[in-house]
Amino acid sequence: MNLTQSILEALESLNANKLRSGLTILGIVIGVGAVIAMLAVGRGAEATITGSISGIGTNLLFVISGGSEEVRNPRPLTMSDAAALADPFLAPSVEAVAPAIQGDALVTAAGNQVRTQVLGSTPAYLTMRNYTLIEGRFFTEEDRLGRASVALIGPDVADRLFGHRDGLIGETIRINGQPFRIIGVLDSKGGGMMGSEDNIIIMPIETARTRVLNRGNRETVGLILVQVVDAQSIPQATEEVAQILRQRHNTPIGADDFTIFSQQDFIDVAKTVTGVLTIFLGGIAGISLLVGGIGIMNIMLVSVTERTREIGLRKALGARKRDILIQFLTESSLLSLIGGLIGIGLGWLIAFIVGRIAASSGTPFDPVIGLDAILLATLFSTAIGLFFGIYPASRAANLEPVEALRYE
Repeated sequence: MNLTQSILEALESLNANKLRSGLTILGIVIGVGAVIAMLAVGRGAEATITGSISGIGTNLLFVISGGSEEVRNPRPLTMSDAAALADPFLAPSVEAVAPAIQGDALVTAAGNQVRTQVLGSTPAYLTMRNYTLIEGRFFTEEDRLGRASVALIGPDVADRLFGHRDGLIGETIRINGQPFRIIGVLDSKGGGMMGSEDNIIIMPIETARTRVLNRGNRETVGLILVQVVDAQSIPQATEEVAQILRQRHNTPIGADDFTIFSQQDFIDVAKTVTGVLTIFLGGIAGISLLVGGIGIMNIMLVSVTERTREIGLRKALGARKRDILIQFLTESSLLSLIGGLIGIGLGWLIAFIVGRIAASSGTPFDPVIGLDAILLATLFSTAIGLFFGIYPASRAANLEPVEALRYE
């Protein structure tokens, strides 16, 4: 018996029991669809998170105060530290440096009020973070040195205060009771690793410290953002920054009172978390495939029992043990293969619906269905059919012709 004949006979047998075959296939359809959908959602989440982190800027290092647990009283980062890191002779791998401070503030305008994040930094911060404007301009070094009462507002702040995002240049807002003039409206950046990038007000660092955040120490900063000349220089730049701060803070190696993060560190953590989540979701979905395989074995055992006389007649007419084995393995494999192909479509549909639901809830991400996931689910479903079809097929092949013919 050749393979083509086996497939035709298997299709004829499955067609003779449409309802039973359909219900058996359904288990595989659900399993394959769930596996593909869960893998797509996991990969989509990973791509969205890593894309968000990459969108922060290019080749950035984040320097914050606080190091190992052994350091009890870490020295805070200062404006002088930031100036030292910007020295091209001390740190030739560093392209730009931007110190920053931030805090919450109450903002009022046009009879409305919101509580939002206020960030003070230098003009370099806006360039390093890839901010763009809907309208207006960025603040300048002259605004910073003159402690000008100017502010850039995020699109969410504009919507909540004024109900629109255009025509706001020159409008006055009050931040913690202090008047500020709007000079620019930031374009939307969406969510970020530190919260919403749209619900924010950015102003010169000296203005933020003295007029809004009321920081007593004029030197202390909460974060120093460092831009490296290129991606290949990040390890060298990290070492340069560490050496400068160790020297300024008089800390020995291994007892740093500061911490340096790179974008790759955040991306690696995000990939680890989403990878574990994807494996977990895929494992749960894989259980459905296992249940579908058990269903195939159950139906094939029933089929062997129902067709005992047919098997005996085939053997009496000269069918070999191998022919009977191939016949039943072909049927079980076809059940799982058909279910796998339909399951691919179901998985794509589920992933599409999840993506639309996420978009409508304000957290858009695109599930990613990879070719490897499709091939894995399809091949695995076929393997399930073969594996769970072996015992029924072997049982059918080992029937004695005389006993099979006498079976009622």
